[in-house]
Amino acid sequence: MIAPLIRLVVASATTRLLRSAASDMALRLMLALGALLAGTVGVLCFSYAGFIVLERHIDSAAAWAILGGLYAIAGLSLYLTATRRRRGVRLLTD
Repeated sequence: MIAPLIRLVVASATTRLLRSAASDMALRLMLALGALLAGTVGVLCFSYAGFIVLERHIDSAAAWAILGGLYAIAGLSLYLTATRRRRGVRLLTD
C-alpha cells in the first residue's frame, strides 16, 4: 500500500526537478546568447569607430592593417591564455 504512494511522490518530485532544471538551462542559454549578441555588436561598433578614426589620419589599407593586427594580437593572447594548462605554463599567482 505504501510503495505505490512513495513511487508517486518520488515521480512527482523527479518531474518537478526535471522541469526546474530545464527551465534553468533555458534561462542560462538565453543569457549566454544575449551576451554573445551584445559582445558581437560591441566589437563591430568599436571596430568601425576605430577604423573611422584611423582612416582620418592614414589611408584605408593601413587602417585595416592596424585593426587586423590588433585582432591578431587579441586572438593570440586569448589562445595562449586558454591553452596555458595544456602547455604547462604556470602563472605567478598559481
